[in-house]
Amino acid sequence: MADETPKTHDIDDLLAVMARLRDPDGGCPWDVKQSFGTIAPYTIEEAYEVADAIARNDVDGLKDELGDLLLQVVYHAQMASEDGTFRFADVVDAITRKMIRRHPHVFEDASRRDEFMSTDLWDRIKAEEKAERGHGGGGTLDDVPVGLPGLTRAVKLQKRAAKVGFDWPHLAPVLEKAEEEIAELKDAIAEDGDGRSKARVAEEFGDLLFVMANLARHLGVDPEAALRSANAKFVRRFESIEAALARDGRTPEESTLDEMDRLWDAAKDAERKE
Repeated sequence: MADETPKTHDIDDLLAVMARLRDPDGGCPWDVKQSFGTIAPYTIEEAYEVADAIARNDVDGLKDELGDLLLQVVYHAQMASEDGTFRFADVVDAITRKMIRRHPHVFEDASRRDEFMSTDLWDRIKAEEKAERGHGGGGTLDDVPVGLPGLTRAVKLQKRAAKVGFDWPHLAPVLEKAEEEIAELKDAIAEDGDGRSKARVAEEFGDLLFVMANLARHLGVDPEAALRSANAKFVRRFESIEAALARDGRTPEESTLDEMDRLWDAAKDAERKE
C-alpha cells in the first residue's frame, strides 16, 4: 500500500513555487506584473497580522501568518534575483552574518556578556556597520525609517535624540508638555469657527500625539500595542452593546445614546468582575 503521508515541503519548495509564479511563460499574470513597490504594502500588512495573531494568543494562526510573512521575503528575493541584484541565499547569509556580528558575547567572547547588557554595544556595532557601508556621518535621525507607523517612528526618533542628550530627565515635564499641547489644541479648535484654522488644528493634534508617544516611552509602554489593546477593548464592549440590543430585537440604530452608554457601562463593569 502506497504511503499516503503528505509531503512536508521545505524552503526550497517555496522558492520553486515563487519562481514558477513569477515565470513570464506560464506563471500567474498577477504575480508576474508585481514590483517591489506594489508588494511592499502586503509585506507591512502581513507583519501586522503576525502581531495580531500573537496578541490573540492564536498559535495556529501565528504559524499561518508567519508563513505569509516568509512568503513576502521570498517574493522580494525572487524579484531581486530576476534583476540580478541578490538572491534569497544572499538574504539568509546577510542576516546570519549580522546576528553573529552583533552578538560577540555569544559567538566570540562570553566575557563580554555584561558589556552587552549594560552598555550600548549593540548600537556601536550598528554604527560601525553603517560606516563600513558608507552611511556614516549622517544626522542622528537620518536612518529612522519614514515608512514606520507614526507612533512607532515617533518613539524611535525620540530614543535617538535621547541618546545624544536631547530628552527630559524624568516623567513630570513630559506630563506638563502634554497638558500644554492639550491647551494649544483647545485654542486651535476655538479659532476654527470659520474653518480657516483646520491646518493649525491638525498641527496641534499631531504635536499632542507626538508628546503622548514620548509619554509612552518614558513609561516603558509600547504605544502601538497599547492602542491595539484599546481598539480591542472598544470592539469587545461595542459588540456587547449590540448583543444586548439584539436580545431585545433591536439594533444600535434603533437605540439611543443614553441607552447605549448604560449598556457600555454594564459591559465595562462585567469585565472588571471577571
